[in-house]
Amino acid sequence: MPLELSVDRSSPVPLYFQLSQQLEAAIEHGELTPGSLLGNEIELAARLGLSRPTVRQAIQSLVDKGLLVRRRGVGTQVVHSQVKRPLELSSLFDDLEAAGQRPATKVLVNTVVPASAEVAAALGVAEGGDVHRIDRLRLAHGEPMAYLSNHIPLGLLDLDTAQLEATGLYRMMRTAGITLHSARQSIGARGATAEEAERLAEPEGAPLLTMQRTTFDDTGRAVEFGSHTYRPTRYSFEFQLLVRP
Repeated sequence: MPLELSVDRSSPVPLYFQLSQQLEAAIEHGELTPGSLLGNEIELAARLGLSRPTVRQAIQSLVDKGLLVRRRGVGTQVVHSQVKRPLELSSLFDDLEAAGQRPATKVLVNTVVPASAEVAAALGVAEGGDVHRIDRLRLAHGEPMAYLSNHIPLGLLDLDTAQLEATGLYRMMRTAGITLHSARQSIGARGATAEEAERLAEPEGAPLLTMQRTTFDDTGRAVEFGSHTYRPTRYSFEFQLLVRP
């Protein structure tokens, strides 16, 4: 494994944690690419002068984060880095591309439905009026990352299924001349239902990140209402907090 790894025995930071942090940084920076093998635990322990249990603990912490996977007959393999999404008005497709995650999309629903009370309130349309609904499964490196359900005012833009599978919704809106300006968003968490677990390749009841967002254009018009679920082992939100003067 052509990596510069070292541990500081005089540091109060546990040795396994020092090693796991260096390996995680190597994955995030692309030094360890998805699919590459980490190497033999015994060799790594000998190289760094560490015990096998220490190396095993470091590796297991990254397995628990979803960055590594142990495969019988293959060894310990890099899966991918977790996508850390900044809290700004961007699309998941663009964020995945920026993180080098090779996004792919499967459109599962693309139809016109009557607006529920929640959707009508978010989009400023009449309850029961027609709105467009698109449900997509977003993948990275062939693995499910998120399930995206969006409602969009009728007639806003052409929601071609092939285009939705080739690019992101916000990119399509910008191409159609829509200027995205702001959004109202809430983030939460809950256990996966049986249906959600099957979609996202997680066990039933596994924790999922949830996000609801209403996006507005530069005229103040609501252009989409999204309700999304994410795998927390593959995805996180980043906040920047400032002290109020």
